[in-house]
Amino acid sequence: MLTLARSRNHFLSSLSGEDSALFARHLRPMELPMGAALFSAAETISRIYFPESGVVSIVVELGSGQFIKVAMFGRNSVIGVGALLDGPTAIHHAIAQVSGAGLVGDAAALEHLVKQSESLREALAGYQQIMVAQIQQVAACNAVHTIEERLSRWLLQTRDLLHSDHLPLTQQALSQILAVQRSSVTPLARSLREAGLISYRRGRIHIVDRDGLSEICCECYAAINAHYHRLTGWKPH
Repeated sequence: MLTLARSRNHFLSSLSGEDSALFARHLRPMELPMGAALFSAAETISRIYFPESGVVSIVVELGSGQFIKVAMFGRNSVIGVGALLDGPTAIHHAIAQVSGAGLVGDAAALEHLVKQSESLREALAGYQQIMVAQIQQVAACNAVHTIEERLSRWLLQTRDLLHSDHLPLTQQALSQILAVQRSSVTPLARSLREAGLISYRRGRIHIVDRDGLSEICCECYAAINAHYHRLTGWKPH
């Protein structure tokens, strides 16, 4: 049987002994290749994902066919948490932005466990709230903050989820994340590099000065982390 106390997923590692034993029986290892769709909007969520590495983007599709990334999660989250509390139908897409691994379980089986455990419902409610809180914060960020501030926030969030200063992100991927033309990202990335904050090679960005990047980042990075700590106890390190 899996030992969830050693899991790198924050939710799983924080479960009580009894809840951990219940969950462990229904989970199995999984891989998430880059670009994999965990679920799509209006579909039934059949699996619940507990990432231990990688990054999962929450995506909204517009009528034009454009996909807008509205939040990002990873080892600090439960992907598909709404299916365990509110109902099985997805209201957005979930796509692996950076490949990773973790554990996965059948949604119906886990929902049955959650209905029997008040402590599980309370714990999962925090993860559902943080998803809403991050989406709201990102909406405010996109409305009022500069592309440079938003870029810095996305880089820092990705760094926290991967627990690494080496980010497998291209400038094209960043332009899609920020919903801007690549021609807008290229000079900003160059400016950050010239300031000694990042370096980059083809397909990879290296955060050289995390503190310096935090100084030019907007308030939303700290706000999202504060929500995480208050609702789930997680904080980046």
